[in-house]
Order: sequence, then C-alpha cells, then structure tokens
Amino acid sequence: MKFSSKALGVAIATFATAALAQTPAPTPAAAPVAQPAQFAVCAACHEVTPGAVSLGPNLAGVVGRKAGSTDYDYSPAMKASGITWTPDKLRAFIANPVGVVPGNKMDFDGASDDDAKAIVDYLASLKG
Repeated sequence: MKFSSKALGVAIATFATAALAQTPAPTPAAAPVAQPAQFAVCAACHEVTPGAVSLGPNLAGVVGRKAGSTDYDYSPAMKASGITWTPDKLRAFIANPVGVVPGNKMDFDGASDDDAKAIVDYLASLKG
C-alpha cells in the first residue's frame, strides 16, 4: 500500500494532535501565599528569602526541615529537640515556643492559634 506524502503528513499531524490532547498539561508551581500581617512580628528577626541572614534562622523552606539543621547558632535545646517541622508542629511552636521546646532562645511568648495558622500557611507556601 502506498501513501502520498500529503496523506502521510495528515496522518502524522492527526496522530500528534490526538497524543497531545491526551497528555495532561504540566501543573504550574503554586505561588506563595501572600505574607499575612501576623508575620510582621516574625519578620523582625527572621528572613524568608533563601540565603538571607537575620537575627534568627531563615524560615524559607522551614516546613519539612529538621529543627536546628541550618547554618544558625541554635540553642542546645533546639538542636536536641529531634523535631521535624511539620505544619502542625510548627503551629504548636509558634503558639507556645517554650512549651514545645523548653530552653529554646527565641524571645517570643507565642501567638494565638489563628495567628499561628496564618503564619504557618504562609511559611508552608515558601520554598527553601
């Protein structure tokens, strides 16, 4: 059986179009959540831009990170805590730092549960 070059071109174009129609479009990376007003107190000591240095540890990519694992002079209590910062653990820490890691050196009394949730939602949207 012989095909003309025109018929072959139409067949290839049809096949390619059908194949592309079945290929899901790539999912765009989720944009960071807008920085909430509640984060202002955190921003006094913490950076969220990867590589930026401040008084406290950089919080870019903190969700999923092991506590005390970045290039920062953490307290012995934080280094020994064994915590991996899940959203729930981070929320508990922001609400009650001394209760979650007694002996940590963060000078912050804690946030309300609603404020802690807003802060964690923001931090979880950032990449490290």
